[in-house]
Order: sequence, then structure tokens, then C-alpha cells
Amino acid sequence: MLSWVVVGVGTFVLSLVFACWFLKLRCRGIGPPFGPRAKPWAIVIVVGTAIVSTGLGLVIVAASHHTPAAYVGIIVPGGLWLTQVSPPRDRPGPLAWLTRPLSRMYDGMGEDMQTWCDTRRAAAAEKPQWISDAAKYYYAQVEGHLKDAQAQARLCDWRDSIMHKIRIVRLIDLDTLPSRLQESLQQHPSTRSVRKYADDDLPRLAWRLESDALNELNLFLAYAYRLGYHKMLIYPFRPSAYRTPRSSTYEPGTHKSGATEPGRREL
Repeated sequence: MLSWVVVGVGTFVLSLVFACWFLKLRCRGIGPPFGPRAKPWAIVIVVGTAIVSTGLGLVIVAASHHTPAAYVGIIVPGGLWLTQVSPPRDRPGPLAWLTRPLSRMYDGMGEDMQTWCDTRRAAAAEKPQWISDAAKYYYAQVEGHLKDAQAQARLCDWRDSIMHKIRIVRLIDLDTLPSRLQESLQQHPSTRSVRKYADDDLPRLAWRLESDALNELNLFLAYAYRLGYHKMLIYPFRPSAYRTPRSSTYEPGTHKSGATEPGRREL
């Protein structure tokens, strides 16, 4: 009897470890399965897998004394990585209860990623220059560590585009000459076609560029998160100490401190 208990406990622990490992492999390139919102469902999945492995292992040991239960504790969890079940959508039918935990875990992973990105995006949005500085800071965390050259180039493109747009925002706030502004707009592909507000509505152009830079920062963060860089500190490190008042109205024809689109902050 004691030997059965030892076999059962050993198989359960071994299966639990491998289930966690295979689940992380399955979610690689998507996000961590043990985030705040995804964790409860990830625990359900790994514990359920360990229980099934233990039960099958004991049955196999009882039927054939020549097959160690430890094999089952490795093979069954491997299904979390090798199976091609589509978890983001619940499937009707008798197998729905098998896919629902995966579906809920993926939903939780998406919410965890969005919360992570929103927190860093909101901190940088307090000042336009912080958006540019945040892009440089976050890119520095992955530069030199990312082996995928294509992924690094994609992040680099977002960083350069963000920095370029914020430089133009600063030029507008400094009342730069129209000729210099047009020259700056032509220096990067992301702003070469921006002509709608360039001549007659500079405040709106500045708001548009700042908004685009924030959106690109969100894309940058989401991509970096999926690559596995989900432990980066928030930039700026103490945003509450530097908060500036927000303007809630946009006044055509004004500039600088009075020229803000809804949600735009002053420099």
C-alpha cells in the first residue's frame, strides 16, 4: 500500500512540474500563463493534468508491472504543448469542458497584457517627451538580448518613429519656421504624408502626432511583452511626482499652453 502511495505522489509531482513547463512552452510568444488574471485557470490546467497523469500511471502500473508510472507523468503533460486545440473560443459539445480552461486562461493572458501595456502607456502619456524617453528606455531593455533580428528591427522602427514624432511636437511648441517643420516632416516615412494640418492648424497636428506616438508605444509594448519582456520597470519611475495639469478643451487658432486637443498635455 505504501508503495502505491509513493508511486502516486511521485507521479503527481513529476507531472505537475512538467505540466507547468509544457504550458509555458505552449504560451511562448503570447505571454506568461501565470499572470494575475490567467493564473487561476493555469493552475486548474496543470493540476488537472497532474491528476489525470497520476490516475493513468496507477492504472498502467496495476496492469503491467513493467511500465513505470513516471513515463505517464511526462507523456501526458506533453499534450499541453503538442496538441493543436484552439483555446480562444469555447466549443459546444461534450469536449467543451476540456477546452474551456484553456479559453479562460488565454482571455486572462490577454487582459494581463493589456493592463501591463496600459500602465506603462499612461505613465509615459503625462508629457510628450516622456513618450520618446519611454520608447528609448524600453528598447534598451531588449537591445542586445533579442536574437530574432526581424523582431529587433520591428521594435527599432517603432522606437525611431515615436522619437521622430515627438521631435516634431517639440518643434511646434517652439514656434519653428514652417519651412523647417515641412523639412522635418519629410525626414521620416511615417510623417511624409502628414499634410492635412501642417499649414493651418499646428496644434491639431501636434496632437495628432502625439496620439500616433502613444499608439505606437502601445504596439511596441505589446510586442515586447509577447517576446517575453514582461518584467520591465515603468518609465518614468515615479510619474506621480511629475504630473502636470491636463487641458480638457481644444481652441482652434491657439498654440502652446492653450493649444491642446482633448487629452493633450503641455510640455
